[in-house]
Amino acid sequence: MTTNGADQQNSAERVALTVGDRFVATIEKVAHGGHFIVRHMGAVIFVRHGIPGEEVEIEITGTGSSFNRGDVVSVIKASPDRVVAPCQFAHRAGCGGCDFQHISLNRQRQLKSDVVTEQFSRIAKQDIAVEVEEVGPALGYRTRFNAVTTRNGDIGFKQARSNKVIAVNDCRILAPEMNYQELSSRRWKGDLRVEVSISSTGERTIATGYSRDESPVRTSEGVDVGNYEVNGFALEVSQRSFWQSHKLAPSVLSKAVLEYANLQTGDKVLDLYGGVGLFTSQFLGAIGETGSVGLVEGSKSATADAMRNFANFSNVSVHTGDVSKLLPRFSKADVIVLDPPREGAGKDVVTAMVALKPRSIIYVACDPAALARDTNYLGELGYKLQELRAFDLFPMTHHIESVALFTPIKVS
Repeated sequence: MTTNGADQQNSAERVALTVGDRFVATIEKVAHGGHFIVRHMGAVIFVRHGIPGEEVEIEITGTGSSFNRGDVVSVIKASPDRVVAPCQFAHRAGCGGCDFQHISLNRQRQLKSDVVTEQFSRIAKQDIAVEVEEVGPALGYRTRFNAVTTRNGDIGFKQARSNKVIAVNDCRILAPEMNYQELSSRRWKGDLRVEVSISSTGERTIATGYSRDESPVRTSEGVDVGNYEVNGFALEVSQRSFWQSHKLAPSVLSKAVLEYANLQTGDKVLDLYGGVGLFTSQFLGAIGETGSVGLVEGSKSATADAMRNFANFSNVSVHTGDVSKLLPRFSKADVIVLDPPREGAGKDVVTAMVALKPRSIIYVACDPAALARDTNYLGELGYKLQELRAFDLFPMTHHIESVALFTPIKVS
């Protein structure tokens, strides 16, 4: 961190920064959301494209009352973990998707571990050390993506924190069988949203809609319902339904959830935010015909898929609606699994889960801050964090997927 005389005389005074200001500073540490912290003359700046310990030149890109934003424009003293990004569009003026491509893979995972530790320390007041586990290759893993087109009809992705579309003719993290280069060679209509997915059986679906319109995209090419298989169980997934984007994520997460759940014959299980039934499909063999699964999901598209996927299983019930409103209708659960959206479950859902007195709660989370907050709620209501695993299911980005096991606190 650089200082000057005024900073040393009164560190409480914060300099007023403006967009475009440049200065030299040292990157302190990683922050939640893929940023890195820099302090300059009392001001806090969340910076992109840095690595802790580096001496860099920073340009201010946004200002605020409590913190500012900036970008690394040049590296004066590089970290040994800085590498050449494999993608030509992974830079400050390029695509905003892969914000960690300039960092070695081992350091990427360590930084993600640091974020989990920091979030639990700050929010849940718990000391947590977790290793973010490597899951397959760091490139060519993604089977779903959302893109946009320029006014001229070139397909690409938006810059970070911007609506500017960068035309991209090659995306290195996408599965090769998606054939993105062929898509980039097309002349599209301008200002489109383009959503592309490929199923585990190789079916490619393309859906489009105007980017200035909030209405749902519609399938314009390929099948509207893709076929997927996870550990021998066939699942149908509509274009509008959620499915994990990493090709190995369904099997990796299912295995982790099953190990934590330790299901027994006859168990009553709740699968909250259950989507099309990924986890439900993996529970059936363990609970047997005398057990049951209640799948609760807000998306009508996903529950329509789930109803087809489990039409032949009388011990699976599918419920469409707000989890917080539907959960109080259940009277018993031996095990609860939840995979909420990025904002997490929240206090109402946590309270309703605890009221059912399950022997275990398995929480799948894509945001460590939301998980830490809900860990706090669970602790207040008598459930402790027993185990935690984290997976690098979004290599080259700051995103982390975690699976946490909560069990009742035993009162002596």
